[in-house]
Amino acid sequence: MPGSPRAGVTPDNAPVYWDDACRHLSRRDRVMKKLIPKFGDARLQSRGDAFTTLARSITGQQISVKAAQSVWDRFVSASGCPSTRLRPAAVLSMPVEALRGAGLSQRKAEYLLDLARHFEEGLVHVPQWREMDDEAIIEELVAIRGIGRWTAEMFLIFHLMRPNVMPLDDLGLLKGISLNYFSGEPVCRAEAREVGEAWAPYRSVATWYIWRSLDPLPVEY
Repeated sequence: MPGSPRAGVTPDNAPVYWDDACRHLSRRDRVMKKLIPKFGDARLQSRGDAFTTLARSITGQQISVKAAQSVWDRFVSASGCPSTRLRPAAVLSMPVEALRGAGLSQRKAEYLLDLARHFEEGLVHVPQWREMDDEAIIEELVAIRGIGRWTAEMFLIFHLMRPNVMPLDDLGLLKGISLNYFSGEPVCRAEAREVGEAWAPYRSVATWYIWRSLDPLPVEY
């Protein structure tokens, strides 16, 4: 069993632990041994800053990817910020009417204002996140309106690139485990968790490959 995965990113903004994770997973899991080579040099990559990533996740809730991008573009344009770095103060200065005018629902507008307030008032400990454990970060994030555990776990995987997150509420993960490990039979969370025991300490990487088995296009948040 390897020690704690190394922190940091490679020049292409992928986790430095990725190759170690692939070797570990291929040794310990027959499905991973077959899956990993299918996707070549594809890697998880972090994009954007923390506030922008979370704002995008709220904007895209319960609508199509295409619709989410359209709303996001109008929202960012109204804020006056670059699309890769939305500023909390800029969002707080926007009247609700401007948020609604960008295509956001009343509820999402309220969620985005609450998110901006948490960041602007220091209610989330962004500088400390690199040292905090996963559950402590999840606890901070789910205190923000519009962010549940699944969104917080996606943030851990795609922004902080934590190596050992297994989002058991993710329907794609459960479907992928069903197809790859149980011949398509439905699986419960307990069965999925048992499969994931062999993946530690790289459950995030295994989850990423399970998602890829369902859709070859990389997931990005």
